[in-house]
Amino acid sequence: MTDVQPQAAPTEPAPVSGARIKPAVFYGSAAVTLAIALWAIIAPTSASDTIGAVVGWTSEWFGWFYILLTTLVLVFVIVVGASRLGRVRLGPEHSRPEFSTFAWASMLFAAGIGTDLMFFAVVEPVTQYLTPPRGEGGTLLAAEDATVWTLFHYGISGWGLYALMGMALAYFAYRRNLPLAIRSALYPIFGKRIHGGLGTAVDLAAVLGTIFGVAASLGIGVVLLNYGLFFLFGIPEGTAAQVGLVVVAVGMATVSAVTGVDRGIKLLSQLNVLLAIGLALFLLVAGDTVFLLNGLVQNVGDFVSTFPSLTLETFAFDRPVDWLNAWTLFFWAWWIAWASFVGLFLARISRGRTIRQFVAGTLIIPFTYIVMWISIFGNSAIDVIRDGNVAFGANTMENNAQGFYELLAQYPAVPFIAGLATFVGLLFYVTSADSAALVMANLTSHLATPQSDGRPAVRIFWAVATGLLTIGMLLVGGVTALQNATIIMGLPFAFVLALVAYGLWKALRVEALQAESQRMALRSSISGRSPGDGHRPGVPGWRQRLDRALSFPDSARAQEFLDEVAHPAVEEVASHLRERGVSAEAREHGEGSARAVELVADLGEERQFLYRIEPREVPIPVYGHAVPKGTDTYCRLEVHLREGGQGYDVMGYTYGQLTDDILDQYERDLEFVRIQEVRG
Repeated sequence: MTDVQPQAAPTEPAPVSGARIKPAVFYGSAAVTLAIALWAIIAPTSASDTIGAVVGWTSEWFGWFYILLTTLVLVFVIVVGASRLGRVRLGPEHSRPEFSTFAWASMLFAAGIGTDLMFFAVVEPVTQYLTPPRGEGGTLLAAEDATVWTLFHYGISGWGLYALMGMALAYFAYRRNLPLAIRSALYPIFGKRIHGGLGTAVDLAAVLGTIFGVAASLGIGVVLLNYGLFFLFGIPEGTAAQVGLVVVAVGMATVSAVTGVDRGIKLLSQLNVLLAIGLALFLLVAGDTVFLLNGLVQNVGDFVSTFPSLTLETFAFDRPVDWLNAWTLFFWAWWIAWASFVGLFLARISRGRTIRQFVAGTLIIPFTYIVMWISIFGNSAIDVIRDGNVAFGANTMENNAQGFYELLAQYPAVPFIAGLATFVGLLFYVTSADSAALVMANLTSHLATPQSDGRPAVRIFWAVATGLLTIGMLLVGGVTALQNATIIMGLPFAFVLALVAYGLWKALRVEALQAESQRMALRSSISGRSPGDGHRPGVPGWRQRLDRALSFPDSARAQEFLDEVAHPAVEEVASHLRERGVSAEAREHGEGSARAVELVADLGEERQFLYRIEPREVPIPVYGHAVPKGTDTYCRLEVHLREGGQGYDVMGYTYGQLTDDILDQYERDLEFVRIQEVRG
């Protein structure tokens, strides 16, 4: 085990040209996926019996583990986000978010919520109302609890799992320069061993959990959309129609996935959000608006008050096994199976945000939408039953896919609303499928940079493989088989998630020590103030310092400074460190106006000190009425450390001032190493 932060040195070599597959992960996960899919298609009875037996064993022996893990992960991410570690940025210190808040919010929950939300927003409240896990069904108490159970299963517990994975992957990839892969989150525990068989096993568990979780969502979506087409156009329900839907959706997902995050997924997500909100608002306005608003407020209050007891409810004294398998254990396994998929996708779109922003956004934004959607649809469905339409409730429980559309049939403009709902469901399907194809391609590939994506051919393969697995599970036993398979395949990755939380805690603990060492280190204040060498004779140092602050050099002057001052200073410090037995090197990067100089020195235990002076062209500021003439931009020489850009400019420093600044930063890292060794 190691307590040292991963640095660039121990990372896997990035491919020179684009992404390439990880052979063991890609072929291993592809073989297992295709084997199970073909087994289910060729021998559905045998597959159904085996899955049923294994899910019973998993539920009996590991049900408590699913429940406890989900609770602890939620507590962990909230504590990290609320603590001072919440200020840590998921990327270098100078990085800023790539996407606007609305685009980011749209993608983060459209990737994690599929057509299944439409399905369960009606099915689960009706089921919990008529057949609750405890007590008598059809009562006032059952009506009050039914929607709360649905909010619990779709609530912040699952998003806590997503937040953990997204936070860990983004932190290690963008801040610690490790590959954007699940195995990277385990570096603080296992060190370089993550690049061997251990890392391969972790990535395999992530891919297999992901594809089964996605298949469950897409299978549920296909069943719902199949009935929607029957409801609208009379297209018969059955395997043929469902296979056709899978083929069409996989084709659309393939096209969208190949276009990339910036275009296909982003645009589909934003359109999806607007249409789905419009559909929910229609039910709110066209239905019993006052009742639904009262129900929404009461649901939130009941959820908040009962959440502490619900989250650790294992039904130890009176265990409703079938209910647990169908609901809590299925949902927790489902969230876990999706955690690597959504976490990797969230990391991919969240570079530059702080941990606090990330945790708050991931827990609050999607859950706000979920509360609105489930409360409106769930309470509307229960209200229909309590108004005397018993047949609606019975039919929804017997034929789950029909419940959503039968509810819409209670409202005006049914053909239009049902058509809109079907279109929204299809968009949910596509945004989930294309995101999954993209993420599974990334999980099974070596990527040149964390911002890179797997090759289009690999994305297409995973889109097709997911469709094939979905068809296989539908043939085995429909939604029930998909739920059981998810409970089984989510278990290996549940243990990986526990290790991810521990690895992230160790890394953030080191981050806290590093911040403390920066505060405690003896900081020399002479870097920008002392006379040093190189001051113009007869000119006070303070005047020269003010002249530097108000000067706006071009790139030619900046490169001249790098040649005459920065590179000699860096080289001299490196030379003296080598004389003292420290491995150190002064080097240059880039060419022309993008040329930078840096010092790299060994601090032991695979930790490196980095001090880079990097040119950056920025607009010339206007100070008071002094407007510089000529060009509109000037060149700054900004300092970058291991953590990223520090935001200050050393252009115009004297030779002595620059060496002082290098040593200030070096002493800070030495202090960090000392504190780390003392505190273990």
